[in-house]
Amino acid sequence: MTAPDLILTGAEVRTLDAGRPYATAVAVHDGTITAVGDESDVRDWRGPGTEVVPLAGAHLVPGLVDAHSHPVWGLDMATGADLSGVSDLAGLRAALAGAERIDGWVIGFGLDHNAFEGRAVDRALVEDVLGGAPAFLRLYDGHSALTSGAALAAAGVTGARDFAQRARIVCAPDGRPTGHLVEHAAMELVAEVMPRPSYAARRARLVELLGAMAATGLTGAHVMDAGDAELVGAVARETVLPVRLRFAPWCMPGVDESGLAELVAAQGRGGRHWVVDGVKFFMDGTVEGGTAWLEHADCHGQGTQAFWPDPEAYAGAVRRLHAAGVRTATHAIGDAAVRHVLDVVAGLGDGARGRHRVEHIETAPDALLPRFAELGVAASMQPPHTAYTRADGTDEWSRRLGTGRSGHAWRLRDLRDAGATVALGSDWPIAHYDVRSVLATARVPRGAASARAGLTGLEALEGCTTHAARAAGEGEVAGRIAVGHRADLTALALDPVEAPADELAEAPVRLTVTGGHVVHRG
Repeated sequence: MTAPDLILTGAEVRTLDAGRPYATAVAVHDGTITAVGDESDVRDWRGPGTEVVPLAGAHLVPGLVDAHSHPVWGLDMATGADLSGVSDLAGLRAALAGAERIDGWVIGFGLDHNAFEGRAVDRALVEDVLGGAPAFLRLYDGHSALTSGAALAAAGVTGARDFAQRARIVCAPDGRPTGHLVEHAAMELVAEVMPRPSYAARRARLVELLGAMAATGLTGAHVMDAGDAELVGAVARETVLPVRLRFAPWCMPGVDESGLAELVAAQGRGGRHWVVDGVKFFMDGTVEGGTAWLEHADCHGQGTQAFWPDPEAYAGAVRRLHAAGVRTATHAIGDAAVRHVLDVVAGLGDGARGRHRVEHIETAPDALLPRFAELGVAASMQPPHTAYTRADGTDEWSRRLGTGRSGHAWRLRDLRDAGATVALGSDWPIAHYDVRSVLATARVPRGAASARAGLTGLEALEGCTTHAARAAGEGEVAGRIAVGHRADLTALALDPVEAPADELAEAPVRLTVTGGHVVHRG
């Protein structure tokens, strides 16, 4: 055996490898695990240049992965005032009145739909405290925003428009835009004229963000957007990315053959610790925004239409990419959206097993659950999102769905019982990136899902390791501590399987290793 670059010793190693479930020492060379054994083996492994890190009883597990995140695009999403703590309209008005201007704009993010206390989202509720400033306030779901009259004017938005995707400029009965922009195409009209941070500022924020992610134990993220290849590539050449990034650029309604060809050609591009691998689709929007695709209308009479105005065009795009060997991930929150994606994958034949996944799955009836395992479709879910709902059903998500469908919230336990691959993530910046919180809320879901059983400690850990690797088609090289696997490793002060969920959420992170590089020491 070539002398290791790094040896981790004195740990309680949970490998998630059936061949050797437990160990106390791990050796790494050139980014790959070269030996798994006991402390008695370390003397034989060690070479003159080997770094030995004593972990003194820490719990070493495969590197934790966020299976759904936006660490590059999220830099723009999470700009300005953090409104995530605003719980009512009075609090929103106070936050906006005191918000710092960015080049004259009031920009905010993380605004909970529940802050409007059941009122329609309308600029008239806040216009008077903005002092005439243009404002862009992104709601927490990332699929809608509240903008001021000055912002609409800056973007030349004076009324409703048609879009290739199911997006909307919400207007009052008299045709006046209310400032509520629903879905990406509508929001982009204003986002294009907003102030944008400099390249240097974005680079600094990206480096800071990835370092903070690694400090929670994260070694990787499945990035559900195209990111910024120039920015990420530059950082990766200059330093070691502390979090391994797998990008899945978007495929939107209206895409033509040349657009699909570009997506195919992009696959495999990358550098150290980053790569383009997959394509992201949207089959619907969000429950709170009235754009989740449901089998039956929500309690506001909305939710009966897909994000792709022609769902068959979505199916055609998936077939084209599948034929080219491209993996796909589809955002599907409502039951009709989930069903359609499963139907499309079923039509691809046996060769589709393990190559496609569904993101979010916030409500799904019993009949859909076994199909995930039957078709080999991974379920990618975000337990922290349950905190945006309330156990008493008074939140916007629950009110829109009604008692029956809200009772089918975030069925992590049921999907695992049905034999599905269940990968876990945060969807940062929709929820915080701290992977310890992902593990904890998977075990003890909150809000509308709190009455349902969560995952066991082992299943939650698998969701951020072996199941995340399987969802990315990396089960043979990642997700376990085994010889030949990537040296992505996380050491926690507490056992992530046995420790109580509330303690795990705050467990000290002793060490994070990505690609054999120590990227965090606690």
